[in-house]
Amino acid sequence: MARISALGLDIGRRRVGVAGCDGTGLIATGLTTLRRRSFQELVSDLQHLVDLRRAQVLVVGLPLTMDGNEGFQARQVRKVAEGLSQSLGLPVVYVDERLSSVEAEHLMRTAGHSVAQEKALIDRKAAAIILQRWLDERRLS
Repeated sequence: MARISALGLDIGRRRVGVAGCDGTGLIATGLTTLRRRSFQELVSDLQHLVDLRRAQVLVVGLPLTMDGNEGFQARQVRKVAEGLSQSLGLPVVYVDERLSSVEAEHLMRTAGHSVAQEKALIDRKAAAIILQRWLDERRLS
């Protein structure tokens, strides 16, 4: 399988969790959580990570409703992701992110972390879960 460098993004209203993968495309790891200030600052922060990791694709979690439809939040995420794709010159792929934050919180509780005080860590872990789902799907297809 070809080497891949992808960034996973969990785009929220206040923060963006960012994850990266190893070159083999097997393991996703949370990298950082960016505070959303202006769109241009978000692009600048991500451009640094894109350059550093030589990212080839943005894998964005799409917050579908529980019945699988795209609601208001999913449309907002698509709007930001498409802007990032254009600004960074990278393709974007979407992954159903339903329950990724719940899964991230569960992993944190299991590891003994305080969920209430570590929202940035939840975002980073959710981004890693999103990216890992995409990596696993890609490997199986």
